[in-house]
Amino acid sequence: MAKKEVVDEQGRDWFVIDADGHIVGRLATRIATVLMGKHKPTYTAHVDVGDCVIVLNCERIRFTGNSMQHTRIPYLTTKMAKKNYARYTGFPGGRRVRTAVETWEKRPDMLVSEAVRRMLPKNKLGRQMLKKLRVFVGTNHPHQSQLPKPFPAHLVPDRKIKG
Repeated sequence: MAKKEVVDEQGRDWFVIDADGHIVGRLATRIATVLMGKHKPTYTAHVDVGDCVIVLNCERIRFTGNSMQHTRIPYLTTKMAKKNYARYTGFPGGRRVRTAVETWEKRPDMLVSEAVRRMLPKNKLGRQMLKKLRVFVGTNHPHQSQLPKPFPAHLVPDRKIKG
């Protein structure tokens, strides 16, 4: 029987990134890269060698698309009004669908975590990698004792939206 390979938890780095003004998908791809460990030379597909990521200001994330004027939602776009997030309660007829605007109003952290979750492997290893993602509304987080470093500069996506 094969042994489960374990990575030393002390060797994991903690990175912090401010999501203010970033586009959801572009930010999520970079975060997924760090969670999987693909930014390290020791990357192995069947071992979780990734680092932990803290995302701040998730309520100020952006979607692409034409902007729409709105008083409560500064970054409202046409794509945000059309995008749907579905979940299933487990009961017959229990499919619940929310738009990105409704999700942003109730739980803005779900926009980032769902985008990252969909970019990770769909197996036990992917679920383990997702546990290393911490998403917070605002700039405060309880992980100061881990001494988080700034997100690697070569992995930070461009904030500019054309148009």
